[in-house]
Amino acid sequence: MDVKLLAAVTALMVVIYAPPSQAKPLSLVERCYCRSTVNNLSRNYIRELRFIQTPNCPFQVIAKLKSNKEVCLNPEIRWLQQYLKNAIKKMKQAKLGNGN
Repeated sequence: MDVKLLAAVTALMVVIYAPPSQAKPLSLVERCYCRSTVNNLSRNYIRELRFIQTPNCPFQVIAKLKSNKEVCLNPEIRWLQQYLKNAIKKMKQAKLGNGN
């Protein structure tokens, strides 16, 4: 019985004094940021857009609202699709302009 008690105390001491890990658990690393999306949000409420592309998740669009709240947008929203097309077009034009 003394051996079991010593083993339990030793295990407890290791848990208490072990430095905390900075790594996220695997289950959190594999989760997608956006679990649900908003389909009808006006551009007028948005302060900034962030785009996330990860191997385990589909293309994700995070909108930071003027109220500082963050929501995930459906990437298929018509105005968002047009915004992305215009942004890509501007990037291509800028790249061609710098290449000359």
